[in-house]
Amino acid sequence: MSLLLAAAVARFDWFEYRGDDKLPKPSPSEYANPILQGFYPDPSITRVGDDYYLINSTFDWFPGIPIFHSRDLVHWTQIGNAIDRPDQLDFKSLGLSRGVFAPDISWHDGTFYILNTCVDCGGNFVITAKDAAGPWSNPIWLPDLEGGIDPSLFFDADGSAWIINNGAPPGTPLYDGHRAIWVQRFDTETLRSFGPRTMILNGGVRPEEKPIWIEGPHIFRKDGWYYLIAAEGGTAENHSQVVLRSRAVIGPYEAFSGNPILTQRDLPRDRPNPITSAGHADFVETPNGEWWATFLATRPYAGDFYNTGRETFLMPVRWADGWPRITDPGAVIPWTAPKPNLQSDGRSAPPTNGSFTARDEFNSTKLPLNWMMMRNPREHWWRIGDGQLTLQARPVALGDNGNPSFLARRQQHLNATATTALRFTPTAGGEAGLVALQSDEYFYFLSVGENEGKPVIRLHRRAGPNEPKIGAVVKEAALPVPAGTAVYLRAEARGANYDFSWSADGRRWHILVKDADGTILSTKRAGGFVGSMFGVHAYQPQSVTTERGRG
Repeated sequence: MSLLLAAAVARFDWFEYRGDDKLPKPSPSEYANPILQGFYPDPSITRVGDDYYLINSTFDWFPGIPIFHSRDLVHWTQIGNAIDRPDQLDFKSLGLSRGVFAPDISWHDGTFYILNTCVDCGGNFVITAKDAAGPWSNPIWLPDLEGGIDPSLFFDADGSAWIINNGAPPGTPLYDGHRAIWVQRFDTETLRSFGPRTMILNGGVRPEEKPIWIEGPHIFRKDGWYYLIAAEGGTAENHSQVVLRSRAVIGPYEAFSGNPILTQRDLPRDRPNPITSAGHADFVETPNGEWWATFLATRPYAGDFYNTGRETFLMPVRWADGWPRITDPGAVIPWTAPKPNLQSDGRSAPPTNGSFTARDEFNSTKLPLNWMMMRNPREHWWRIGDGQLTLQARPVALGDNGNPSFLARRQQHLNATATTALRFTPTAGGEAGLVALQSDEYFYFLSVGENEGKPVIRLHRRAGPNEPKIGAVVKEAALPVPAGTAVYLRAEARGANYDFSWSADGRRWHILVKDADGTILSTKRAGGFVGSMFGVHAYQPQSVTTERGRG
């Protein structure tokens, strides 16, 4: 006799996401912030002619580093992912907030460059492409950066190229968070850094105040000056952006007396509808000489609690007396503002901000560009096509720090609903369903399972590393639906509260758990740098086997 694996599969007919935060609506001459809602942190931007390209951090999510395109800086369409092959990087079993941090995109002489750091998985690297949509090359590693992070490229008018990055200061750091900014030559032919590394900023713009985490540096040139911009203060509520300038790329650099040029830390914490934690900016100049900044910020629903992660915002850059500024002291980041003076194509596909509904019917054979999984896949456990997404149920739990059978898209609103239709026949403890997840240790899993051979609906919750890796069962109820027929599952977020429901027909809904604690899906509770995701998951705790004859 031989034993063959009989893979249990879960089939999802469609997945619908809806969100509405009742934010101010822009007039026809305005745009709305954030321009990319949800987990889109650390934006970097470049222009090629009349086209703009923007990328974000994705940490240990795969595929990673989304590539967006726009003609007007307002409407953005994802055209690819820079890390889209499992062999480009190896995220191993790292925590979900390790991996690719703060990428930088630039273009020079027909080639796109992305510089980045794979934290705990290789260090600093460069990848290139002729088309921003890809394919992107395998990484070329940059060991000369000596363990720093956040590298970026600057191309000078004489054709020379320079790498700027965050690194340790000389000697022993004076305090926790004491970092420095370094610059070094870069060879675009060999894709290697070379020559001496020069420190151009130690600690921050006011060293006597012991500033922390100077990072995300960029250099650009304007009117004979070299400008260095960088984030300072950490990525929480004290986040900010600062600027310095010099007559030479290697310095010395003079700090602007009006720093920071972007922050929200000087505003009352109890203000209504706050935008917080602003920083990590990158600048771009339009063909008509306007300057704009993309940057990250957050939208808490209470205090410092937000589940949507760090999002991408847009604001104009104003110049006065040779210095740039984004926000004035005490000024709030606007929800709406006049559009850039650019020709608009008026489309974002799928929608990236405002109130919208997005429905995936799974008619293509490829994973939607905005869908991701946790870490690199080692096998192909999903299939898309013919109006279904099929997941193989495998013995990898959401809390295993692995690559579970889980595909997800971002929660982009504080008030959002995710709904799906599932066909699954549970056996031997298998479960499949809908997930709201912040990390391996903090998630909800609304599943169809079985209890003594009878179908049940369950809500699992994991709220810390000491809880079961599939999550503890919060509530279970009998599921009066024949095994294998469609069951409709729904998760509804209302700020700090989440409701989990099911339906047998997609019309009459039954709430399994109401007002579940959504703060476990916040960065404040879960830690890290990512945002909450909605997705679908299939799990089988053990191999299911069937017996077949010798033949």
